Amino acid sequence: MNNLEKAKGMLESSDYTCVICSNEETLTSQKRGVAPLLEFFDGGKYLNGYSAADKVVGNGAAFLYVLLEVDELYADVISKSAFETLMKYNIPVTYGIMTEAIRNRDNTGFCPIETAVAGITSPETALTAIRNRLKEMKKS
Repeated sequence: MNNLEKAKGMLESSDYTCVICSNEETLTSQKRGVAPLLEFFDGGKYLNGYSAADKVVGNGAAFLYVLLEVDELYADVISKSAFETLMKYNIPVTYGIMTEAIRNRDNTGFCPIETAVAGITSPETALTAIRNRLKEMKKS
């Protein structure tokens, strides 16, 4: 079993939202949204040599996976813009369902992170937009 198959299997058989595997290490999270990816990034944990499986990947998460340098990715649900971002940065991705955009948690509109990075093409600019949106969300 390769790392992507291992990560995908763990994602499907547990309550993890994100599973990231290399030959030496397995990282897991039950946190939602981009939180686990920001924790890895802020902790200086780069994912070169790792395969990831994630429940939901919007374009914000896709930009974070680019910055984290993940080798490959599986998403249960992925937005079209996230798929295009991953392809642009040569990160192989497979998925269960592709949607136009990720919906917010109460299904009343689009995900605030997906909205925050709309029209952005640079991972670094996306990171700033993600952080700004998260700060705004904490205030309200």
